[in-house]
Amino acid sequence: MKRYDPQKEEIISVGIDIGTSTTKLVISKFSLMNMAGGTHMPRIEIIDKEVIYRSPIYRTPLLSQSTIDIQAVDALVEKEYREASIKTSDIQTGAVIITGETATKKNAEEMLHHLSGHAGEFLVATAGPDLEGIIAAKGSGAFAFSRKTGKTIANIDIGGGTANIAVFKSGRLCGTCTLHIGGRLIEFKNNKITHISSPVKEVLNHWNSSLSVGDDKGHQDVRKICQYMSDVIVRMLKKELTNEDKNLLLGHPPNWNDVVEIVMFSGGISECLYRLEEGQPVSAVYDDIGEMLALTLKENEQLQEWTWIQPEETVRATVLGAGTQTTEISGATIQVEASELPIKNLPVYQIRFQHHFETGIQKISTGIKEAIDIFDAQREGQNFALYFTELPHMGFKDIQGLAETILSAIKNKPNQDQPLVLVLESDHAKVLGQTLNVQDPTKSVVCIDQIRVEHGDYLDIGNVLQTNVVPVVIKTLTFHNS
Repeated sequence: MKRYDPQKEEIISVGIDIGTSTTKLVISKFSLMNMAGGTHMPRIEIIDKEVIYRSPIYRTPLLSQSTIDIQAVDALVEKEYREASIKTSDIQTGAVIITGETATKKNAEEMLHHLSGHAGEFLVATAGPDLEGIIAAKGSGAFAFSRKTGKTIANIDIGGGTANIAVFKSGRLCGTCTLHIGGRLIEFKNNKITHISSPVKEVLNHWNSSLSVGDDKGHQDVRKICQYMSDVIVRMLKKELTNEDKNLLLGHPPNWNDVVEIVMFSGGISECLYRLEEGQPVSAVYDDIGEMLALTLKENEQLQEWTWIQPEETVRATVLGAGTQTTEISGATIQVEASELPIKNLPVYQIRFQHHFETGIQKISTGIKEAIDIFDAQREGQNFALYFTELPHMGFKDIQGLAETILSAIKNKPNQDQPLVLVLESDHAKVLGQTLNVQDPTKSVVCIDQIRVEHGDYLDIGNVLQTNVVPVVIKTLTFHNS
């Protein structure tokens, strides 16, 4: 009898974080294995993630306060690839994250598309404060801590321009919040103030403060603004932000219901607290309020009401999260047209069946029309993925009826040459994909399952791997305004 040999494969992932203050890169190796026995349906999972290269920490290259130096970032990435002995063709997955104030730069989106095209065959681009906070919490160790202990922990990732907060309990995301709090919101040169960010100016105006560019860095209101930021973090954790505090709020207010028990700080300001990078190559030089902000956090008596847990990573939390935590695997029961892959930046439209077949079927035609209106309003041919959730038990006739309904409804799409992309919460992708192929052999179908996404998320689906699975990156492409 032939001994069962489990399928194994290794893939390379890259994470690049272009932040307000710093830019860094990590390269990781994922080990995939079929975790099902030889007589069972294959179940390919990521069983190990190993960081094989960490770049130095660089000062983010800017041409001006409002423009990223795209060529300099490109050169930096190419240099680090050479140092790591990695070619772009070696990379199967990963993420480029433009974070903090850098995401507000006028050429931020251009930067993302540039890197997405040049830094690897399947390297995705993401930005958005909520996602940044979630990824940082995974890179810092906060997510794993919450899952292990069942405690409610807030990871507060403070960089140069923003504080991205993600709250987890028992490994479940409870909510997020983002604040204009960071080291580079006031910058110095030769002991004089050279830059004050707009949100800080709003607070200073509210105080009738005269603090302005050209003043001495020792001005009393510089320390006062740092102390105020620390107090705002306290009120944010308690969900008690004042009207004045909202000058520093970026997006929605705190949206979790659980009481925060533990705090963890990551990001550049956390490095000022813990110095985990000492002895590591650091190319960035700071001349801002970062050190003072870290000091006021340590001195804030109200913040000591929470238990502080030291992070596993400080300034590298987001880049490690991006490189190791954004990829999921869909396989075994999938049906994909390999020639259509990879697919990037595909918006997701969700259709809930509510565990009733007829209810879901009736939603498909109107759902596709609405998806076209949302994602392809100009009828230029922007493709999208349909995400079917809460599916009931389906027999052969149900699958046939579902396929017929889908093929009829997609005739409303302006570009009929696009692949039909379907994402299923349950393990029906292969049978549905094959049925669609039989009913319309001319239609390219990419049908995947075992992936959980949200309505409005974006997907990147990578090339088929040796183990007949595909890497999938779920992301939110949100460019926020300062």
